[in-house]
Amino acid sequence: MTLPPEKRDLSLMRKMFGRIAPRYDFFTHAFSYGMDPGWKRQAVESAGLPTEPAILDLACGTGDFSKLIARRLPGAKIVAADLTPGMLRLARQGGVEQVVCADAMRLPFRDGVFDGVFVGYGLRNFPRLEDAVQEIRRVLRPGGVFVSLDFFLPTNPVLRRIYLGCLYVQGGFWGLLLHGSPRTYTYIPDSLRSFVSAEAFRSLLAGAGYTEVRLRKFLFGGIALYWAARDH
Repeated sequence: MTLPPEKRDLSLMRKMFGRIAPRYDFFTHAFSYGMDPGWKRQAVESAGLPTEPAILDLACGTGDFSKLIARRLPGAKIVAADLTPGMLRLARQGGVEQVVCADAMRLPFRDGVFDGVFVGYGLRNFPRLEDAVQEIRRVLRPGGVFVSLDFFLPTNPVLRRIYLGCLYVQGGFWGLLLHGSPRTYTYIPDSLRSFVSAEAFRSLLAGAGYTEVRLRKFLFGGIALYWAARDH
């Protein structure tokens, strides 16, 4: 399936998220009917992190995961990375100390330096999912945990069509209301059409060298939370 233009051109991706950045937190909470903060708390609380972990908050947006981890584990060493400078500025303003502008497909870190890599709603935006999963594995230490929260395609074909249709209508409404352009958020269902189901992603992780893969699904599998350990 053809990728949306934003996934094929990093400059378009950066421009889109730069436009979204000032309203990103409001939209994320509104679009999830207020459930997003609870999902992210579950992600952090169930990650099994050590007391003073080294953490990469990848595709960090405004740094929600970074802030949650810092509050729960004050000794954590956290790096927040994103492709969009506007998102990183907001993360810094929100108290995230170390930020890096980086492409998830070519991370500027040594092998095996992080105890955990967290990705919130970022996997869909990576143009080559398998390569991104391997790049994340590369920067994790053996036994380190990869945590992801994202949209996924429901496996039931009828439910999938309904879900994509609802996302398109909602995205168009919020895009027009907040930015004067429906396309700003109809990108979400478009990015999903070239993505995978939660079950398929579990298989991808297992095949890429991750173990102890745990999955928690929400909204009939349209949202899923993963924890997976890098093999030794």
